[in-house]
Amino acid sequence: MAKKIKRIGILTAGGDSPGLNAAIRGVGKTALHYGMEIVGFRDGFRGLVENRRLKLDKSTLAGILTVGGTILGTSRDKPHRMVIDGHTRNMTDVIKANYKKWGLDCIVCLGGGGTQKNALRLHQAGLNVITLPKTIDNDVAMTDSTFGFATALDIATETLDRLHSTAHSHHRIIVAEIMGHRAGWLTLGAGIAGGADVILIPEIPYDVMKIAEAIRRRSRSGTNFSIVAVAEGAMSRDDARALNAAEKKLERARTLHDKKEAKSELAALDVRHAGNTMRLAKQLEELTHLESRVTILGYVQRGGTPCSADRVLATRLGSACADLIHEEHYGVMVAARGDGTEPVPLEKVAGKRKVVPPDHSWVKTARRVGTCLGD
Repeated sequence: MAKKIKRIGILTAGGDSPGLNAAIRGVGKTALHYGMEIVGFRDGFRGLVENRRLKLDKSTLAGILTVGGTILGTSRDKPHRMVIDGHTRNMTDVIKANYKKWGLDCIVCLGGGGTQKNALRLHQAGLNVITLPKTIDNDVAMTDSTFGFATALDIATETLDRLHSTAHSHHRIIVAEIMGHRAGWLTLGAGIAGGADVILIPEIPYDVMKIAEAIRRRSRSGTNFSIVAVAEGAMSRDDARALNAAEKKLERARTLHDKKEAKSELAALDVRHAGNTMRLAKQLEELTHLESRVTILGYVQRGGTPCSADRVLATRLGSACADLIHEEHYGVMVAARGDGTEPVPLEKVAGKRKVVPPDHSWVKTARRVGTCLGD
């Protein structure tokens, strides 16, 4: 009796990131080597619900290694909370039915922290699932690195390099906002590589007076410009205390009223924080009497051709993923571990975030070269 050919489904979820196509190619080419069939689902988990598919063969996979974004499209839809015809519904049973309908042996989900949680839910619902860690924030737990991070780091660093000439020429403070809501890896790495004078990350709440003093100290020594690299999630000590209090209030809440009140406070803090970088620049201008300008890097960090490091990482992880499918090893994320890979149970990944430890070598390095971290 002929051995059944394995059929793999693959999707990309969450925000786009450099290296997604390289990972799709890595999974696909290795899977084809094993004689498997591979089907791509468009626009994340929604494509799995709506049966929007793309057959991935040698011709489809050709030429995508260097292409940014994802040929499959992506979305932030959650299987258990998907908006269908204006109503939020749990579509897990529909996904299970389609999984069976198309004779899938495994679903490969490429994504960040949210995708790991959604993949675990599908695995717990009885589906064979494997994930690959993708995000420019580098904050997925239990992996040395995520693909997309190295490219974004290069882009952010080059931006800081270019901003130096304007800051120097006009004797200004240039405040550059870099992506990273809850983790500062990208800002910290780019700040060190780009020679930022001040680096502000979510893990280290800042005191604006200390930042201003560091800038004034540079002025007194004859350097009348400064580059401030700030993560979009960086916040002052006062705001950090307020956020911590609101989060603890939500954890302690026992009644519906208390939960609504705590969530309302968190929402208000989110609204306030939206303009944080602009407020910070204005505060520094007032405190130092130096003109300030803000540059928000935004989505430019996520776009374009992946760098060589991300192409190698995504291909390595993708190829290892197909190996695990061949071995029928499911319910795991393929983690980067040194020069190799390691399957990590999704239960150990989902719901966790890799943040910058206060004693991390990058933090120590920044301090040693005289960079102000705001504390």
